Amino acid sequence: MRNPTLHGLLESFTLDASRRLCAATAEGDEVPFEVAESDGSRRGAAPLYCYRPLTEIFIRERLGLLVALSTYAPVARALEVAEGTAGYLTAVGESRISERPQDRADAALRCFIGRVFAQRSEFGFEPDRFEGAYAELERALYQGQCVFEVVTPLLGMGLDEGTDELVIGDGLSLMRARALADPPHLEGNEHLEDSILIVLRAAQERSDRPPVALARSRFRKVLTALRLFERGGFALGPIGFSRIDGGAWRPVALGGSGRPRLTTMILAAHEEEFRAFCNLIGRRLPAAGPEASGAGELAWALSRFEMGCERIAQFEALTDYLLALRALLEPEGSASGRLAGRLAVICAPAAERGALAQRAAYAISLERAVITGIAPAIDPGCSADGLVDEMAEHLRAILRDALCGHLDADVRSVADELLAEAAAAPA
Repeated sequence: MRNPTLHGLLESFTLDASRRLCAATAEGDEVPFEVAESDGSRRGAAPLYCYRPLTEIFIRERLGLLVALSTYAPVARALEVAEGTAGYLTAVGESRISERPQDRADAALRCFIGRVFAQRSEFGFEPDRFEGAYAELERALYQGQCVFEVVTPLLGMGLDEGTDELVIGDGLSLMRARALADPPHLEGNEHLEDSILIVLRAAQERSDRPPVALARSRFRKVLTALRLFERGGFALGPIGFSRIDGGAWRPVALGGSGRPRLTTMILAAHEEEFRAFCNLIGRRLPAAGPEASGAGELAWALSRFEMGCERIAQFEALTDYLLALRALLEPEGSASGRLAGRLAVICAPAAERGALAQRAAYAISLERAVITGIAPAIDPGCSADGLVDEMAEHLRAILRDALCGHLDADVRSVADELLAEAAAAPA
């Protein structure tokens, strides 16, 4: 088996489809039949006839029921990014093959279920028939290719107790190490078996180099999305593992990053939201440098936010968060003194803006003390660690909303408009 994730998704969908089709027949739906000459008829003898169930017609008429199953969308997404679906559809005799990946994925699922239950009038799940249909599909998908896997621990994150694998899409998954077939381990890394792994599976030509650079980039984007999605201390393991077609694991250097702290759970109720968020952020992450096309401040602020997430010392992290906030809210420079007011009007309701502006000003005074090497004057009524976390949360909210399109990327202009509205409002 080259792709355990696809196998698991298809098995779950086929089990659900089996139950739904069984329920349909139990409710009185009948599978149509045709009268056909038996294969056992002898040459020259009177022909023998048999009734042959038209299973594919029965399934095609109930595609709406199958598409509505909760297990349909994940497996359809997995097939949508597979390059060999057109080859599979050709192999099973489909005459019209769409150019749209989504249409090909839908057609492949319809054909696959038809192969599993071919010429049957009952729809109980039979593992042997499923495995035969899956082997046929996998051969077509990966003909002349191999499947590379790259994995590394994702520290500081936990999955819901009932979730062994959270499929993100396009070959990426988060999964428990124990749920991975033959998980990797090295001497002194036995704890890996209890880890959450981030996994990339990619089909490519055997002559190509393992997609370690691709994995490094994709893993980094998931880490960024996780930091924007949920508060916590997340990190990638510095050493990953790669293998080809389920062979032996080999260690690879991925250059891990971050400072893991307490484990933050992604609950089952939030998994679909997290999956959609990862895919959205992956598409919208701004480019850095001259090619940023106007998103330079946002890209720079995001990189500073991530630097702060990876600091060990909280006060050093504070300088990163404030630098990022200045890039977004105070382009005139720190001498203008406008950061605190703009941050407050963006992040707090009217009644709480004064208090937030005061805390932001206090955070700026702590930053100056860190820069000059002078012990900061600690306000007994305000926790310094709590203040750093609060600045990080406000920055995270601004970045997330700007990247998702809920907030204009020109955050400073939005803040000034809100301040002008507040000044014009009657007392």
